[in-house]
Amino acid sequence: MIDSIRRYFRFAESGTGFRQETIAGATTFVTMSYIIVVNPKILEVAGIPFGPSMVATVLAAFFGTLAMGVYARRPFAIAPYMVENAFIAYTVVQVLGYSWQTALGAIFIGGVLFTAITVLGVRRWLAESIPPSLAIAFAVGIGLFLAFIGLNVTGIVVLGVENSPVHVGNLQSGEVLLAIGCFLLVSLLLIRKVKGALLIGILAAAAAAFIAGIADIPDEWVSMPPSLAPIFLELDILGALQWGFFSVILTVLVMDFVDTTGTLLGLAYKANLLDEKGNLPEIEKPMICDSLATIVASLLGTTTTGTYIESATGIEAGGKSGFASVVTAMLFLLSLFFAPFLTSVPACAYGPVLIVVGLLMLSPIVHIKYDDMTEAIPAFGVIVLMSFTYNLGVGITGGFVLYPLMKLFAGRVREVPSGMWFLGGLSALFFVFYPY
Repeated sequence: MIDSIRRYFRFAESGTGFRQETIAGATTFVTMSYIIVVNPKILEVAGIPFGPSMVATVLAAFFGTLAMGVYARRPFAIAPYMVENAFIAYTVVQVLGYSWQTALGAIFIGGVLFTAITVLGVRRWLAESIPPSLAIAFAVGIGLFLAFIGLNVTGIVVLGVENSPVHVGNLQSGEVLLAIGCFLLVSLLLIRKVKGALLIGILAAAAAAFIAGIADIPDEWVSMPPSLAPIFLELDILGALQWGFFSVILTVLVMDFVDTTGTLLGLAYKANLLDEKGNLPEIEKPMICDSLATIVASLLGTTTTGTYIESATGIEAGGKSGFASVVTAMLFLLSLFFAPFLTSVPACAYGPVLIVVGLLMLSPIVHIKYDDMTEAIPAFGVIVLMSFTYNLGVGITGGFVLYPLMKLFAGRVREVPSGMWFLGGLSALFFVFYPY
């Protein structure tokens, strides 16, 4: 049995083992476990009740991540996307005035369409049209985005005032000091090449936070999950098919495609999973996993799912196979009963790990061809827009528009794959129809 599992997850090919993959899967889970509370909190603004929404979030993450591990055999975790949930709650429901049931209907339609074009090979064709320079930019942009998230959630960098959008936080605060200490501890462990450095840092900082009273120890560690009944199968598909909802469906489609494709390629580049042509072998498998997970999520009562950039923490911890994703999925399932404890882990414990991973994700930047402006400018656009708009989708679509445009300016249109013209046009539509 053990040998069969080793062969199935190709441990010999990746030079990994159960201990390394388990640590990697646990690291990914702990780093992204905030989604258990944050996603339903955001969707509560749209009128979706918190308790059932939390259960839907966990079950969607479990299904998608388990599928990724068992079917696609990649060390990537799937969960409801943070940007998409805010788009649904604040824009579609609060600003445009649609019901959350109709919004979930649009997500279901998007998931079905993505599944269809994945099965037909269209998504693979488009993904393989993306040039290596953009794949590198996705990885670097994800790294800076993660680092900024880590700096922000820990309070090291906070929102500023007019003409100074961000500034340094209160470095005398206990939370900030503990976050800095966690960063230094993880840095020391990495320098000493200690296995499981990221997970050790998270657990040590969480324990210190509980002891120092910076984070509250929950009264109960185990509880039964709330009922899913109030939101299960409550989506309104017919309502989402009206013409006025076209811009919402288009935005959901484009955001899901670019976020998932960009994240997959960026993570795969860092995990050394790309082939000599810069493509991810069998990329249709992780794509079908995220498409089916989106359908399941809408049925359960939550928003668009996709590959999570926090998977980079597990990759840096040594995750190279789908077994890491299986571990992450099982921990998500267990979290239904341990949610009070898991959600008490403070940002000062996991935020510093995001900063460190941001550093580790920057290494591919040396491979960008700075002597070729038609390659450098789109890559630069991806990186800065990802980071400074706080939106992966905006950065990726910006790169898709800039790449064929720069080649056109240089009179080198033959260098642009046909799929990139399609992606550039689709991304242009995204910026036109996006409900700002």
